[in-house]
Amino acid sequence: MQKFEGYQKGINFGGWLSQCDHTKERYDNFITEKDFEEVKRRGYDHVRVPIDYELFENNDMSFNESGFAYIEFAIDMCRKYGLNMVLDLHRTPGYSFDAGYGETGFFENEKYQNHFYLIWETLARHFGNNADMLTFEILNEVTRKEYSDSWNRISTECIRRIRTISPDVKILLGGYYNNSIEALKDLPMPYDDKIIYNFHCYEPLIFTHQGAHWIPTMDTSFRCPFHMTYGDYTKYSKEQLAEDYVNFCPAGPEQYLGEEYFEALLSEAVRVAKERNVALYCGEYGVIDLAEESDRRAWTEMFHKVMDKYAIGRAIWTYKEMDFEVAPDL
Repeated sequence: MQKFEGYQKGINFGGWLSQCDHTKERYDNFITEKDFEEVKRRGYDHVRVPIDYELFENNDMSFNESGFAYIEFAIDMCRKYGLNMVLDLHRTPGYSFDAGYGETGFFENEKYQNHFYLIWETLARHFGNNADMLTFEILNEVTRKEYSDSWNRISTECIRRIRTISPDVKILLGGYYNNSIEALKDLPMPYDDKIIYNFHCYEPLIFTHQGAHWIPTMDTSFRCPFHMTYGDYTKYSKEQLAEDYVNFCPAGPEQYLGEEYFEALLSEAVRVAKERNVALYCGEYGVIDLAEESDRRAWTEMFHKVMDKYAIGRAIWTYKEMDFEVAPDL
């Protein structure tokens, strides 16, 4: 199992160039140079920068070069303050992790797939020469498991095309169920030694997303502490979440959740990474700001402890706003 050097402690710049209103005012003011300086001061070694295709595309899917200037700005700021950077394509024409955008057809439509390849060929030509401090994440959070075979084919072809332009840039690859740990075993074997397997972690979801308005079954007034028994986690999960998200229990119902939870959760990722000699990276994790601050801190510190044990790189969600703003000392 390899270590993703230079990407061990990171933070997301969510809401800047992605999941936003895509206005010049947003691009110019939501994140500025002082924020890169602050991230460095807090002791992070990298930032993950999600981007939506609207940043650099016109309505007719032609490229708008002015949008690339913001990516260049982020790279320049990372270099100035000694940070590495993940460039994450959060949405592509025909697909979004969020059904609310209404984008469909990517996994069935060859036109969308060819455009996806073109996006990454274009990004590779513009930014691939920054391989010493830049990593590409080719798509955020594939959703349905039935997309797995198609995604493996599409991602492999995308990586092949990037490699003809930028042979040295590192590439993050995640799978279905929103970059779940379960999906790692079904990813294709690493294309080369510069592929990193990517997963996200918001478990137990009933705690990290308590009261989340975007979960259809969730009572927005629901709150719960972190320090609960497995029995309580299961009970509340069944009440507030769809069956797919009911919490798993690595211990008896009367036992309180502890480090063994994250040890069990990460065991499959570690197993796959060791078998394939690939590095692991957790591109998103965190706790909604509706939870008590002391509980948010307890979850985060426990998760960090287990991640550090296996030297798994990570980027917490997120630097500011977006329902998950991170305290300055985490």
